[in-house]
Amino acid sequence: MTGSEQAVAVAHPNIALIKYWGKRDERLVLPCSDSLSMTLDVFPTTTSVRLDPAADADTVVMDGLPARGEPLRRMTTFLDLVRERARRHERAVVDTRNTVPVGAGLASSASGFAALALAAAGAYGLTRDPLALSRLARRGSGSAARSLFGGFVVWHAGAVDARDPDHASYAEPVTDARLDAALVVVVLEAGPKSVSSREAMRRTVATSPLHPAWVTASRADLVRMRAALRAGDLGAVGRIAEHNALGMHATMEAATPPVRYRTDASAAALDAVRGLRADGVGAWATMDAGPNVKVLCDLADADRVAERMRTVRGSRVVVARRGPGAVLRTEAA
Repeated sequence: MTGSEQAVAVAHPNIALIKYWGKRDERLVLPCSDSLSMTLDVFPTTTSVRLDPAADADTVVMDGLPARGEPLRRMTTFLDLVRERARRHERAVVDTRNTVPVGAGLASSASGFAALALAAAGAYGLTRDPLALSRLARRGSGSAARSLFGGFVVWHAGAVDARDPDHASYAEPVTDARLDAALVVVVLEAGPKSVSSREAMRRTVATSPLHPAWVTASRADLVRMRAALRAGDLGAVGRIAEHNALGMHATMEAATPPVRYRTDASAAALDAVRGLRADGVGAWATMDAGPNVKVLCDLADADRVAERMRTVRGSRVVVARRGPGAVLRTEAA
């Protein structure tokens, strides 16, 4: 395949119900344990990649502004990987547009690198095999491997002793899930985090005495989560997800120095979720690397849950459902 020279892809963020926290291999982006997520139908990222044979460097525009610093380095390093696999040398002009706050723990890197992987593969002529694309997206951002697919998705960490560790770690859809839930996203802070996810993971793995036990517990959580999804048991799914998320935050808060993403507003949102349950509404919280809270609930209860979460001071509330996988929107020869 020679490539189309230009491609545009759209991808959506995913929220992990069983978390990925910590890498066993930084270069290949191999996680310490499997994870499971739900792709959302909100906050898409749209990314175009156009090859420019005359250029001597990549050009990256993010949300209308030239990318600089670490974001530029990560994207150009990823494009180098794509060129190496495609055996091509042309530089690229990249334009990426996010509708989710970047760096706030709302999975912007997941949708961003999933869209970049798909668009770059189209422009440079790489395989469109979904599992291969998930492996590629993983190298940009681990959670991006999951955003290649819609609905519930599992990311396999891969066996530690696999002959080809890179090939062994990929995401794929959970095809036997019998659950159509809503995820109410409670945005409490939209600005960048004081500690990046990458740095927080490194610090947690290196210094938190709780991390090994959390990884072991997370593996057991995944087995129970898969069974709960097969059974369509929202209550079990919610309880497992909340337990897993709070355990992750406790683990990073035990690092040296501590990584603390939970704020007073996060605590107020978690209290509101517990208040909903006390009122007989099935609602369970999850949190990623940031202060924002997401609430899993039945679709029929989503409006009531959203109304309660809007009582948390400073919150912006968005109701999400299961979303689609990444798509190649346009190509031009």
